[in-house]
Amino acid sequence: MYKIGMIQKGIVTGVQPYGAFVSLDKEVQGLIHISECTHGFVKDLNELLKVGDEITVQIIDIDEYTKKISLSIRTLEKQVPYHEVPKKKKFKRKKAPKIGFSSIHQMMPTWVKEAQIDESNREN
Repeated sequence: MYKIGMIQKGIVTGVQPYGAFVSLDKEVQGLIHISECTHGFVKDLNELLKVGDEITVQIIDIDEYTKKISLSIRTLEKQVPYHEVPKKKKFKRKKAPKIGFSSIHQMMPTWVKEAQIDESNREN
């Protein structure tokens, strides 16, 4: 009888793009999802596992109704330390002019006149 958390030896019986099937004994098989094969990104599972490989896995889930067993190799690996990348410093102006909308309001009549003059020059 298998239980969650148990560590077992098994033999890879099939490799698919989404994971690998592992035989735990003559009657019981489990699946290692591709995300549970190793820490980090896995592009091609065939580079990690081959049919016939004997591997050590940990049982991470057993579906109560279907009795399907989910396995993991990743939980048995030493976790890779995470290195925090320092954030980039944002550029800040020391004395930013506080213009706001008042300058736009003041300039609007001038811009309208310039636009009208340009429009009349195009018509001629």
